[in-house]
Amino acid sequence: MARVVYGSIIGLALVIVVEAHPPRTGVVIGWLLGTAVAVALAELYSEIIGVETRERHHVTRPEVMEMLDDAGAVAFGVAFPIVFFVLALLGVVELGTAFTIAKWAGLGLIGFYGYWAARFSGAPVPRALLQGAGVALVGGALIALKALLH
Repeated sequence: MARVVYGSIIGLALVIVVEAHPPRTGVVIGWLLGTAVAVALAELYSEIIGVETRERHHVTRPEVMEMLDDAGAVAFGVAFPIVFFVLALLGVVELGTAFTIAKWAGLGLIGFYGYWAARFSGAPVPRALLQGAGVALVGGALIALKALLH
């Protein structure tokens, strides 16, 4: 869950930056996919290097498989907004609407996973709500920063 939150924050940041001067819809989709792959591979590489330097042995196949799961979660978080841009590509929504939905859905995803991460760790509902809201504030700060600077 932490990896999805991490990836979602990156995806949200990319959507916010690109929105100021939006390229064609297909380009946005390509950038999100490319970023998802790049960040997931960087995550995988850093985990492998971390284990190998910390534990002084090469990672095993089961360890790599677990790391691939984590990298996939990061990629999912980054790529999540693609759904809304595919809808724009198909003409279901306008590109501007896709950006708006992607921003707020990304913020919701961050809060949702923050909440459930807390619940699965045993936190009571009030504390989980606070944790979800706290991590969602990171996304909210990105949206507010873009509004202030643009």
